[in-house]
Amino acid sequence: MVNVKELRINKNKNELTVTFDDGSSNTLSSELLRVESPSAEVQGHGPNQKKTPSQKSRVVIEDIEPVGNYAVAIKFDDGHNTGIFSWSYLQKLSLEKDKLWKDYLKRVEDLKIER
Repeated sequence: MVNVKELRINKNKNELTVTFDDGSSNTLSSELLRVESPSAEVQGHGPNQKKTPSQKSRVVIEDIEPVGNYAVAIKFDDGHNTGIFSWSYLQKLSLEKDKLWKDYLKRVEDLKIER
């Protein structure tokens, strides 16, 4: 089981650095966190229901609140605050961020929406 040792938001509030208990660390953009939020609003309620939020290129993190000792709720300045980011989900985002980012940019292009 993975645990998060530290979460650090940068000065501009547009990046979150996640440090895991194994010493690994990764920086995730607020835009990626927002568009990959584990919330039903983004992921849908079942397979193949994922949505691609638009106009999130300038979104910033307003606050992070602990959820037990296994996750955090991230509040964004666009009002989104329903995603519960478990430690394992943050690890998944960290490990797959390049692929997720590429997929997101392709969906934005295919849907002809503004980032």
